[in-house]
Amino acid sequence: METSIAGRSSRKRLVGQPLLYAISVFASLGVFLFGYDQGVMSGIITGPHFLKFFNEPKAFEVGTMVAVLEIGAFITSIAAGRVGDIIGRRGTLFIGACVFALGGAVQTFTPGFWIMVIGRVIAGFGVGLLSTIVPIYQSEISPPDHRGALACMEFTGNVFGYACSVWLDYFCSFIDSDMSWRIPLFVQCLIGALLAAGSLVMPESPRWLIDTDHDEEGMRVLVDLHGGDPEDVLAKAEFQEIKERVIFDRESGEGRTYAVMWKRYKRRVLLAMSSQAFAQLNGINVISYYAPRVFEEAGWVGRDAILMTGINAIIYVLSTLPPWYLVDRWGRRLILLTGAVVMGIALGFTGWWMYIDVPETPKAVVTCVIIYNAAFGYSWGPLPWLYPPEIMPLAVRAKGVSLSTATNWAFNFLVGEMTPVLQEVIEWRLYPMHGFFCACSFVVVYFLYPETKGVPLEEMDAVFGEEELEERLEDEESERASLVSRRSRQSRLSRSSSNKLPSLPGRGLLSRLLNRSEHAASYEPIRDGDE
Repeated sequence: METSIAGRSSRKRLVGQPLLYAISVFASLGVFLFGYDQGVMSGIITGPHFLKFFNEPKAFEVGTMVAVLEIGAFITSIAAGRVGDIIGRRGTLFIGACVFALGGAVQTFTPGFWIMVIGRVIAGFGVGLLSTIVPIYQSEISPPDHRGALACMEFTGNVFGYACSVWLDYFCSFIDSDMSWRIPLFVQCLIGALLAAGSLVMPESPRWLIDTDHDEEGMRVLVDLHGGDPEDVLAKAEFQEIKERVIFDRESGEGRTYAVMWKRYKRRVLLAMSSQAFAQLNGINVISYYAPRVFEEAGWVGRDAILMTGINAIIYVLSTLPPWYLVDRWGRRLILLTGAVVMGIALGFTGWWMYIDVPETPKAVVTCVIIYNAAFGYSWGPLPWLYPPEIMPLAVRAKGVSLSTATNWAFNFLVGEMTPVLQEVIEWRLYPMHGFFCACSFVVVYFLYPETKGVPLEEMDAVFGEEELEERLEDEESERASLVSRRSRQSRLSRSSSNKLPSLPGRGLLSRLLNRSEHAASYEPIRDGDE
């Protein structure tokens, strides 16, 4: 193995942090795509040429065109878990990008309502694959102390895609023809083709390679990520830790089905799903999909509503930058808690200003929406994409993340479909309603979410107390064995210790080499009584 790696290291290529950031940029195109898709519809559904072409669609028809994408995304996000395990993370990225580009083409050249709906569903198939596999891929190639920052950079790509689509909608609104809405839809095809091409040159996830017994390729990727030296101690330690985890999972005799995952990791699955559910129930798609309609409701008219949406989008992008620095310093919990508080207050005031309906209402609503978007971009935007792949073990990571992502798209569809109707039926009350869900998310995070900052993926069992439970069971078994034959037990322990590196309870070799004493104190196992 080392000979081939050394030979490969002689060729000039990206290694270390440049490779890591290059991978992150290309992977971010995957989330750029569905960020773009979320924003592109918000501007064109208020355009006069779009409304004329579709014969002045009713609120339910608009909601269907916007939200039907989530049906396709929901279906493939469930399938993506199995697809990602079979053909790998990189292959799933390629297929998702191609399908998304196809859906964009159907939407661009649609002759009517139902073909538009079909195009949205096809694009949704691609979005479902990408939104599931990109967070998994990102988490599996990222070092523990940069994992949060890289995931937040990825979300910035999502919001940047949203902002680009809104501003493209604004500039295309000056075109006096159907091209005013067909051009923004066609851009989806170009971005999808670029991501598909990029996925062909990106390395495969080293954890997937090792899990499928491609050890040499997996070690080669780890060496590249650690700087290109085939003798790098950290690369070898990480390879050993991943391989030991793979062997342990296989020797446990448990399958990798959804049923086994639910039975053994129910708490983790529910936490992963809840993070994505609250990301939608906290109200973001009321703004992302329907921001121009919200601003029109507040008093801005026509193109001015799209302009306000564009200004809001710029601030939204900027709000995603602080977590790059904060997420691996403050941790996940504090960011989620503070974000929920600010979002809930902003949504409450949005509804209140619409209720009193005074001359200051339009500007006040814009201010409240911008504050809300900034709080979401700093907290509940990036972290629900980071948290699920962090807490799920390698053996069922793709399946666990697929369930959490499917939850995202299910609630995404619910919010997207119902928002136009609720804007007409309950009017201003819609916004404090989502503010209530922000309060609920605060309570759930405060009492149930453990901190994962700085914890290597292979050591996440300690955060949930599972490693401690396994050690306790092993100790009980050893005590019973000692009653039968103390000498036999001592012999087994002696042979075992001579074949293993010395270990510290709850910490893997990689953590010890990185000297993570500061992180060891930052998380405590969840006791049985906490379940």
